[in-house]
This record gives sequence, C-alpha cells and structure tokens, in this order.
Amino acid sequence: MSLFANRTFLKLFIASFASQLGTIIGNMAFAFYLIDHFSSQPSYATLAEMMYTLPTLAVFFIVGVMADRFDRKRIAENSDWIRAGLTVILFITISMNILPLVFFILFVRSAVSKFFQPAETSMLQGILSPEQYTQASGLNQMIFGVFMLFGVGLGAIAYHLVGIKGAMIVDGISFVVSALLIRNCKISEDIRLPNGRTSWKDMKFSVITQDFKAGLAYILQHRLLLMIISGFFIFGLINGAFAVLPLFTMKYKLAPDTYERFTSLFAIFLGIGFLAGSIIGTAIAKLVKPYQIMITGLFFTAGLTVALSSMDNVWLYLALILVTGLFLAPVNIAIGGWLPALVEPSYMGRVSAWIDPLMMLAHSIALGLIALFYPHVVGLSTIYYGIALAIFVVCLIYLFTLPKLSRENSEKVDSQVHSMN
Repeated sequence: MSLFANRTFLKLFIASFASQLGTIIGNMAFAFYLIDHFSSQPSYATLAEMMYTLPTLAVFFIVGVMADRFDRKRIAENSDWIRAGLTVILFITISMNILPLVFFILFVRSAVSKFFQPAETSMLQGILSPEQYTQASGLNQMIFGVFMLFGVGLGAIAYHLVGIKGAMIVDGISFVVSALLIRNCKISEDIRLPNGRTSWKDMKFSVITQDFKAGLAYILQHRLLLMIISGFFIFGLINGAFAVLPLFTMKYKLAPDTYERFTSLFAIFLGIGFLAGSIIGTAIAKLVKPYQIMITGLFFTAGLTVALSSMDNVWLYLALILVTGLFLAPVNIAIGGWLPALVEPSYMGRVSAWIDPLMMLAHSIALGLIALFYPHVVGLSTIYYGIALAIFVVCLIYLFTLPKLSRENSEKVDSQVHSMN
C-alpha cells in the first residue's frame, strides 16, 4: 500500500495501533478483574466504563484548541508519556487495592487520551495527500474491525495469563512505544504549528473560549462540513443502541439459556463485517463519490435493522449483523476520508475534537431512551424500528442535500484554484 511508503505515516500508524492495543488489553483485563474480585458489586464495572467516557465532557472544549494552538507532535507524544506514568501509578494503586484512587486515575488517564486524537488527525491531514485520506480512513476502519473481533479475547487472554498487573505492564509499554515512535517522526513546523507558536502565558480562559467558538462557527458556516460532522452523531446513536440491544435480544428472545455465548458472537460477527466492509469500502471509494457511499450504506443499514427486529433464529440474526457491518464500514470510511479534505489545516484540531463528544452524546441519548422506555413502554421490535427510522430519515436528508453541497464545494475549490493561477 502506497500509504506505508510514507515513513512518517507508518510510524504514526504503528504508534496509534500500539496505543489502542495496549488500552484495549488493559481496559478489558480490568473489567475481568472487577468481575472476579468484586462479583457482588457489578456497579464497579459500570463505574469503570463511565471513567473511560465521562472525561470527554470535561475536556472536549479545550483539546481542539490545544491541537490548533500548540505543537501537535508534542501534544500526541506527551499524551503517551503522561498515560504511561499514570499507568505506573495505576499499577501501584491496584496492588494496594485503593479502588477510589484507581477510578480517579482511570478518569484522569482517559482525559489525557482525549488530547491524542485531534493532534494525530491534524498531523495526518498534513502528511498525506487528499487522495490518500480515504485510504487512511479505510485502514483505520480495518483496525477498528480487528479490535472489535479480538479485543475482548485479547483482554481475557492477558488477564488469565499474566493477571491484571501483567496487563497493566503491557498497557504501559504500549504508550512508551507509541511515544518513542512519534518522537522519531520528522514533521515540518507548518504542519505541527499551522497557526504559529503560542505562549502558555497567552492561554487565558477567554482565549480558549474564543478559539472554541471560532471552531464551532467554522463548522456552522460550512454546510457540507456540518452534514459530515452530523454523521458521527448518527454513528453514536447506532453504537449506543447496539451496546445493549444484542444482550437484550439474546436474553429475552433468541437464546435465553445461552445468551452470554451469543452476545460474544455478536461482536465477532460484527467485527468480521466491519473488517470485510473496510476492505470493500476502500476499493469502492476510488470509484464513486463519498456521499453516494454514505447514502447507499445508510439506506441498506436501515433496511437491515428492520429485518433484525423480525429474526427468530439466532444464526440468521448474526448473519444479518455481519451484513450490517459490511454496509456500515464504508459509510464510516467515506465520512472519515472526506472530513480532512474539507477542513483548513488551521481548524483541523477544533473540528475533529467535536467527533468524540457528538458520538458520546448520541450514545448516551440512545441508552437513556432505551433505559427509560424498555420494557415497560416499548418492546424490542419497536426499538429496532426506531433506530431504522432515524437512520432512514438521515439517509433522506443526505440524499436531498449532499449531492448539491458537494457540487457547490467542488465549484468553490475549482474557482479558488483558477484564481490562484
């Protein structure tokens, strides 16, 4: 793949992969540890999950500003070093069994991790050509599929082979490897500091607020970009609903006696679908427009979601989940590949920083609605229909807006190129 001929991209890719791998192994091993040692307190596992997600709300308004104001390379590297140090402290607190401090460190470590993605995404925009954005997005989607397939299994294997402390060591080493790789990257200053150098003394709260508002205004002023960003909200809704729907479907409908086994198989089948869909989506993206992939993928995903509601056979249900992954992955690739082509480098950090909070908000809304209405008000089928309707409405909105907005954006870019010549 031509992407890997770019040595800087290769180092950043391996760094990101190592960091994610260590985090998944550590997080899953910790979940098994809590279940093993505090089986009478299942709320601890839920609390740990909250420590991974809540920090998004605490820092989302500043991570993008930091990525656009300060050295992106140093932000990504220091994020890894700080997490490695916090992992050492986490190792000690787990050994001493000080759970309140353990949860606090998980929260802080997760908050620090939020600074990594906007900085890395902004650097990737600068080191890749526009033609490579979709390839990079497809590659990231493939990695996501691999982690979905093997994440739980890797965490379980690590926990049973080396225990929670061994898993924490693996977690810490992954951050060190990632930091060293990023330090070894040669990235020009105009990519690392597109807005010039900023002094920490200048970073007052009013400046942060002003920059944050400027990033939001930039998104709102570009209708096509706003539509693309809204796509991540839809993925958050889907992720939130399917975080619990498979468990409920297996437990209360398809496999009441073996629901644990089939719930695990759900992740495997969806992971296979995402992995295969990423390969197919990357190839298709070279032939058609991004909005065509998005509209088609969402249309079939809506139809498949309706079909899932009527499944009475667990294996047919899993087969449909695999096919759903095949259609969802290309949509994600199209969105991820289109985004950097639409954003000015000086705003990339602030724009990409909106992705996590939007997805988490949608994720929380979906879970909240399900918790509020199921099973007393609505049944499983109604939830599936509701998700399908939401996806279909977005599909229609995209159908009537994206082709026109895409043409207008292309004409604008062409006119700018001609004026420069």
